[in-house]
Amino acid sequence: MTVDHEGGRRALDAEEQAPTASGGRRANGALEAEILALLHTAGGALTPGDVAERLTTPLAHTTVSTTLARLWGRGVLNRTPQGRGYAYAPATDESGLTARHMHQVMEAGSDRASVLTRFVDELSDADEDLLRRLLGSDE
Repeated sequence: MTVDHEGGRRALDAEEQAPTASGGRRANGALEAEILALLHTAGGALTPGDVAERLTTPLAHTTVSTTLARLWGRGVLNRTPQGRGYAYAPATDESGLTARHMHQVMEAGSDRASVLTRFVDELSDADEDLLRRLLGSDE
């Protein structure tokens, strides 16, 4: 059992638990991250077969299909019918995905003001200046 990017619990697929080509186990979320990175650089929607061909470690078509379907179910990917299956593409760019994750973390906290305060307190000076500019404040 592992915790996914959305905070939910799920069982690992056999291929996710299986040793990688280098002999080590795949890190939690590594397959999803690799698939997302691949889709972000693909320049268009890919079928599960296309994704499986481009992965660094060979995986079963069903594992790739299941992972893509889970990402689609969480709103991370869009899918369009293609033949008897689907082709998948990112729902947003990498910055949008990161922003979405940050938003979900904020929603999960019980004290939003404290979370935001601590987040801002830990920003670098350059990031704090950028945030001030984005918010339109010169303080």
